[in-house]
Amino acid sequence: MIWPLRRQPAAIQAVAGLGEIRGRFKVEHADFILDVELHLPGRGISALFGHSGSGKTSCLRCFAGLDQPSEGYLQVNGELWQDSDQGIFVPAHKRSVGYVFQDANLFAHLSVRRNLEYGHKRIPAAQRRIALEQAVELLGIGHLLERLPGNLSGGERQRVGIARALLTTPRLLLMDEPLASLDLKRKLEVLPYLERLHQELDIPILYVSHSPDEVARLADHLVVLEEGRVQASGPLKETLLRSDLPFMFEEDAEAVVDGSVSHYDPDYRLLSIRLSGTDAVLQLTHAPLPAGKPVRVKIKARDVSLSLDQAEGTSLLNLLPARVEHWLALDNQAQMLVDLRVGDERMIARITRYSFDRLGIHAQQALWVQVKSVSLLASD
Repeated sequence: MIWPLRRQPAAIQAVAGLGEIRGRFKVEHADFILDVELHLPGRGISALFGHSGSGKTSCLRCFAGLDQPSEGYLQVNGELWQDSDQGIFVPAHKRSVGYVFQDANLFAHLSVRRNLEYGHKRIPAAQRRIALEQAVELLGIGHLLERLPGNLSGGERQRVGIARALLTTPRLLLMDEPLASLDLKRKLEVLPYLERLHQELDIPILYVSHSPDEVARLADHLVVLEEGRVQASGPLKETLLRSDLPFMFEEDAEAVVDGSVSHYDPDYRLLSIRLSGTDAVLQLTHAPLPAGKPVRVKIKARDVSLSLDQAEGTSLLNLLPARVEHWLALDNQAQMLVDLRVGDERMIARITRYSFDRLGIHAQQALWVQVKSVSLLASD
């Protein structure tokens, strides 16, 4: 289900450019300057990724109106929230923004239900587009409504905090490393609910993270920040594989690919996934999913090997026809990264330079990709 977006408050001007988010911010501090220009899709999840101090949270605060840049412009799906050239600045309390912090910041003396009602009552009844019951169901917190925050786990508190943000019926949802304070078990508890927001709500989300796994699992669009500037911005799958960014050169370099479930074998618990634009199929051990369901998987470069011929009599399940796009040498000159096309999807293989020369790798070469390990990230 898609909930309609909140109607425009009178204080916010409508402008051309529906379906996109455009921001330009320059903020000067004594020891740090944020100077960014962003063009983001008007729906889905855009991840702001970078090391600590790269400007992720500063950027988010500009979107929220918590900081007022000396130079700034912000338009969100046709609503103009800031234009310093025209002297326009919509203050934070008038922006239709939901903000989720690392800590849920719930009122300790109020039950979960009353915490949610606090967020809901901030919005006039005529402008509410998400019912309390809808938010409760989306975040799976119905059994927690009468508890106090002190009796919740970290993951439960964060889910309540997200539900409270949704009940403000935001035009834009901002999430500032919402899983950073949780242990692995609690992160895995919350992630499916974040995916569900992505699938069922037509609300754009800006998601700040320094976790590559979170970004690969959740994001549609990726912005890489470094020292207060945009190092790269673009669709997730393309940006992860840019050779001018560090992702390709890290030990855990990986590709993210899309496909759909084609078959499930209950005897072997094997899920078959057909990749986009090809008849090639990946197989992995997994619980059953319905045929035709879109899925996202990641494949690490170190788990991909190459062969000139289709191997037989091997324990590897995943043997895919591919074509060489290009390649590059790693810093140590002993290894190569080979960029490959499998149907509409791209993969990368990390192989030795010896193997590269022995296989005679060249542009548009047809060969076989052998994938040792496949990880399911998300199902849409």
